[in-house]
Order: sequence, then structure tokens, then C-alpha cells
Amino acid sequence: MTHRLTRDEARRIVVRAQLLDAERPGDVVEVAEQLGYVKIDPTATIAPCEHAVLWSRIGWSYEPGQLVKAVEGDRQLFEFDGAFRPMSLLPLMLPAMRRWPEHERSRQWLEANARFREDVVARLRAEGPLPASAIPDTSQVSRPPDGWSGSNQVPHMLDFLLRQGVVAVAGREGRHRRWDLAERVYPQDLPEHGDEEAARLLDERRLQAAGIAKQRSPWTPVGDAGEPATIEGSTRRYRVDPEALAALDRDDGAGRVAFLNPYDGMLFDRPRLSELFGFDYVLEQFKPAAQRRYGYFAYPILIGDRFAGMLDAALDASREALRVNAVHELVPFEPAEDEMVRAEIAELGEWLGVPVTGL
Repeated sequence: MTHRLTRDEARRIVVRAQLLDAERPGDVVEVAEQLGYVKIDPTATIAPCEHAVLWSRIGWSYEPGQLVKAVEGDRQLFEFDGAFRPMSLLPLMLPAMRRWPEHERSRQWLEANARFREDVVARLRAEGPLPASAIPDTSQVSRPPDGWSGSNQVPHMLDFLLRQGVVAVAGREGRHRRWDLAERVYPQDLPEHGDEEAARLLDERRLQAAGIAKQRSPWTPVGDAGEPATIEGSTRRYRVDPEALAALDRDDGAGRVAFLNPYDGMLFDRPRLSELFGFDYVLEQFKPAAQRRYGYFAYPILIGDRFAGMLDAALDASREALRVNAVHELVPFEPAEDEMVRAEIAELGEWLGVPVTGL
């Protein structure tokens, strides 16, 4: 059976799947379990991405220390490939990690640096957890500069070993990662899954986070997870999460306002964003200043199930006030919506612990 959905229904499914409806989640782990990952990025015009993502879901009760506790204390989340992920995903990722790398060039580099690999593992076993800077570079073969890292090969080896499940990020000191053996970071009683089962379960988890996604989307690959669906006005084939579909009859209330960090996962699938929400989002961070319409790192404003504006705001140089440069209305705000947006900005300032200026 193919489900036939209106655009309104599809948007409601997405908003609820991304925990941006009126019913807020209770804690960090609940958010990570539903979304599948919380992206890490240091760009902090307002707050680093991971904290902005969690605040936009949980609200005023979120404190950064809760994330640290979930990752480093309780080991309910782990860091992998630039994101914090729920530990429940690790068993589904391990089969692919054990096959990595699949590209010949990476395999050749690892083989040529077999002694270097042993040195890194031995140093962590004896002294870990350690920052990358505390591990000597004994590489035999270097990778060419990639524009992101220098000539030191230790970060490359640690990243490779992370992807193989040999080492893990044990925690952070500021923005710097501390590394240790995976066996001392990850739980040792994880369930085992075969390759096909793990891939299928990962597709289901991605669809859970998306709510609804195109079946062959490179941005949100969900394979055959869920059930087939069509959306009014679209000829594309979608897959919908059955649980999200069943919750459509639940009363959403009046919705709420959410400010989304530009790297928020809700914004990642640009074609879906355009088709369902009519929102053609462009991050202006890398545009020349003269070509920006909304600001260097403006936050999209979600009101209910529509993107209605852009918030151009930043902590000032002294980090003592949240300066609002502009609230751009993509569509005119109703008086009640304007009041809701202003209230959310005020709450953002309270959460940051600074006054709001320019509003």
C-alpha cells in the first residue's frame, strides 16, 4: 500500500521526527537517539553547533555539561566522524567499520605504515587517553596535504584507526580530542549483527530521524525502510516511517518557534527542504560580505511547520551580549508570531547568560 500524503502532513512528520514540535524532549540522550547524530562544529557566532542543536530541541533546561556527562561519564554517546552518536548505533556501524577501508589508496597507506600503526596503538595502550599532540609521528609514508591538516601524520592515523574501530575518542579538552583504545571506551557487551542486518537497521534509524525521505536520496539514504508514500504535487517516491505516520492524528497544539544552526541536520537534505517546505536554503558563510542577504551565519527560523525567517545574531566580541543584527521575515509575521520570535530570542539570551541588544 502506498500512503498518499498532503504537504502539510509531510511537513508535520518531518518536524516531529526532528523533535521540533511543541513537545520538547527531556534530555541529551533522547535527542541523540531520535536524530541519530548531533553534529560537532566549532563555528560559534551564537554557540557551537552541538550545543545549538540540543538547545533548539530541549530549550532552557539544556546545559553543555549534560552533553559532556553523556559522552565522557555515562558513555551513552560516542564521537565519530564529526558528530556525537547514540551508543545504540555502534553495533550497527561495526560491520562497516571492520571492512574499512574499501579504497585501495587508503589500504596501501595503512600497509606502508604498519609499524607506525603499531606505535600509535602501543602508545595509547601504555599511556592513553592522550591528545594527538602527545603521540610521536613515526610514519614511513606521508599523505599529501589536504588543506585541513598539516604534515603531521598522527591525526590521519588516528582517524583511520577510529574508522576501523581500533581507537576511539575518550573525551575532549576544549576543542581538542583525547584518544584511547576503543576497548577502553566502547562497551564490550554490544550485540552482533551481520552486514545485511546492520545495513537494514541503519536505514530504519535514518528514516526514524527523517520521518519521510526520498527512497533514493543521497542526502538521506533510507533504502527500503518504512513504507512507500507519495506527496501531493510531487512525482517522487518517498518512504515514510510507520510510527511517524501513525502519530499524525496526535494533536500538535499551536507549534513553536525554533532557531536552527546552519549545520543542523534538519537543513541537510536541501531538495527535500525545498520540495516540502518551499525553503531554498543557502548558507552564506562562504560568500563575500557584499553578496550576503541574511548574514554570515544566520539561523533559519522555523515557526510551526514553515520556515518564516532568518535570525542574524551573534555574541559580541566581548561575549557579554547577544547582538541581534536583523530578523529577516521571509513571509510577514503575524503579531502573535512576532511575539513568539522575540520571546525565543530573549530565552536564547537567558540561556547564554547575556543580555540581548539590537532587538
